[in-house]
Amino acid sequence: MVVLIALGLTPTLSFAQRLDIDSTKSTFTLHVFKSGLFSALAHDHIIQAPVALGSIDTQANSVELTFNVVDMKVLDPGETDSNRKDIDATMKGPKVLDGAQFPTISFASSSAKASVDRTDVTGNLKIHGASRSITVPVTVRDGKYTGSLTLKQTDFGITPVKIAGGAVRVKDEIKIEFAIVPASRNGASGANH
Repeated sequence: MVVLIALGLTPTLSFAQRLDIDSTKSTFTLHVFKSGLFSALAHDHIIQAPVALGSIDTQANSVELTFNVVDMKVLDPGETDSNRKDIDATMKGPKVLDGAQFPTISFASSSAKASVDRTDVTGNLKIHGASRSITVPVTVRDGKYTGSLTLKQTDFGITPVKIAGGAVRVKDEIKIEFAIVPASRNGASGANH
């Protein structure tokens, strides 16, 4: 149930060097899906992951992002507050993200390859103490970097949650959607550094 993303770096910001990510305008949403024989009795999950720290360096074509596990929030429309609280505790607890032992999720890019309609950003994603190289397709429109990707929890040492002997379980694959907005050069409110 974890997340991280990369950003495409394009000439639109070529006048700048390092820009902080505006955490008030940027969004990372995780979609966690149910499966199993009795999955009709369970719910898919929607999780918000605010950016704790982040920057884009347009001259170096790089991006860095950090998320605090404690700040992630289960949204799950239609669920009771009590159920959301239980799901949140499981997500942050030792069975999934283990936020006490691994309090942050981070991404640092290593390369960016531009094509006509997008930029493929490759970098190192660290979740649950495990680091993996990922490549994320990113598009830029109106100063906003957007994209989506699918990750497997098991690639990061996380066993998807099962209940009722596996009759209801969380799928290994999670989908992450993001929209990232850099802060303006003059120090707009919402900048992280």
